[in-house]
Amino acid sequence: MGLLTFSINVTLDGCVDHREGIADDETHDYFTRLMDEHGAMLWGRVTYELMESYWPAVARGDAEAPTALREWAIKLDAKPKHVVSSTRKDFPWSHSHLVAGDLCAGVQALKDATPEGVLLGSGKLAAELDRQNLIDEYRLLVHPRIAGHGPALYEGGLPCTRQLTLISASPLRNGVLALHYRRAR
Repeated sequence: MGLLTFSINVTLDGCVDHREGIADDETHDYFTRLMDEHGAMLWGRVTYELMESYWPAVARGDAEAPTALREWAIKLDAKPKHVVSSTRKDFPWSHSHLVAGDLCAGVQALKDATPEGVLLGSGKLAAELDRQNLIDEYRLLVHPRIAGHGPALYEGGLPCTRQLTLISASPLRNGVLALHYRRAR
């Protein structure tokens, strides 16, 4: 069984708005390595649609992008992408699949079928999966910024505090702190 790893960019005040992070080669390299370490991606519909609106065109060479971003887009295009949605059934982006039926059972089946692990990149979905005790690890990039607005990490709350064990903390040259936690069991 693979682990479910939640990874996201977050500011010091908990903002997870993708426009608030430092989007440079160093952060893209970090997420490329993380994606390479995992067997599949898991997103909610909104995150999927955000990604789908840009990255397939970059992978095809239809959108201008630096070489490092194009390489990331090509890897992402080839990676299995699983989407949780109650409103959308059609996912034309290559290697995209709907997580159908019961959320907990579907995500557990995905973990069981993906020994390399699943990388989760949607804040709202992560909060729901954390409520269901399905997240095993957390890989956060904490950016040296205070956004002063939302959306915020876990703004809907959790039923209880999660105890985590620090696996590693690595500063990046750009001031971002890469944190790796495992859920204490």
